[in-house]
This record gives sequence, C-alpha cells and structure tokens, in this order.
Amino acid sequence: MSEVKIAATTRTEFGKGAARRIRRDNKVPGVLYGHGSDPLHLTFPGHELLLALRTPNVLIALDIDGKSNELAIPKAVQRDPLKGFLEHVDLQLVKRGEKVQVEIPVQTEGELAPGGNLLEHVLPALPVEAEATHIPESVTVSVEGLEAGASVLAKDITLPSGVTLAVEEDAVVLQVLAAQAEEAPEGAEEAGDEAAEA
Repeated sequence: MSEVKIAATTRTEFGKGAARRIRRDNKVPGVLYGHGSDPLHLTFPGHELLLALRTPNVLIALDIDGKSNELAIPKAVQRDPLKGFLEHVDLQLVKRGEKVQVEIPVQTEGELAPGGNLLEHVLPALPVEAEATHIPESVTVSVEGLEAGASVLAKDITLPSGVTLAVEEDAVVLQVLAAQAEEAPEGAEEAGDEAAEA
C-alpha cells in the first residue's frame, strides 16, 4: 500500500467561479470528511494529486496549511469528461488501524479455453473491507481454461490477509460468455451454389 504526501491548503471561497479560479492555477478543489467532523474544504496541487490518484485507493498523508497532518483515501473523483483533468475530489479521513470499505480492481491472468469465448467483468472492482493503511492495490484471478458458462464468484477469490469481502459471497465477479456464431452474409450461399454449378 503506497502512501503519498501532499500539501493542502484550506479554502474559504466556494462556488463555480471560485472552483474555476482554483483550476486555472493548476490546483484542484476538494473536501475532506469523516469521523463525525465538519467537512474541511481544501485546495490541492493538481499535478501531484493527479499522479497520486493513478494508484487505486491510494493512502494520502495530508499536510494541511503546514499545521496538521491527516490520513485520507479518495472516495469520489470528478474529471473533465473530455480532457480528463481533475475537477474535484472528495477524500475520507482515516486512522491507522481503522477498517474501511473500498473497491479494489479485479485483474485476470491466464487464457480461456479455446473457442473464442468472451470474458465479462460483472464486477470490475471487488468491494472489500481492509485496514486503512493496508488496502491491496488489486486482486488477481486466474481464468486459465475456463469454458463458456463458467463463472467466478466473490468467495472464489483469494484475498490478502486481513482483507474480507464486503459483498455477498455468491456475487458473480467474472463470467465466460459463449462466442456468438457469425451469420453468413446474405447471398453468400447462393453465390457458392452458382460457383459450384459453373
């Protein structure tokens, strides 16, 4: 579990105009909440935050105004749909030793059984409960040799020590769909018959 240090400053300006001004300075507006405390409105350095958020469920060590240090994990990230830059981020306050619910990406390894079948990620991310400072970056599932109709349930996935499911054990995470038979284009059979007669 990676921990990234980021300096943040409290902000007193709100609304769309203030948010636009913050983004023009290559910074990102955000909110820190949790543990029953009042939401804290913050401004983050854009580039550093963007790099940190490349890691799912990254643990962020916040240095707020150079006065207080807090640990947080990202809970909601808004990005510009076209350009992809960060528009706003919500962070949840966490403490060392505390259990939190997060979703971790599901990665696969291995090859499906021959036949052109398709693998569907029913749950691209698996809901789990883990200690805030030991959240796994992802889980890897082997799909080696799986045939059409096969599925992988949440309970089939091996989780790291200290991590438990936060979803029904029988929830389908992955399933193998049968390959769609391609229909011959109209007229192809007739053309074949004519060629045979010729």
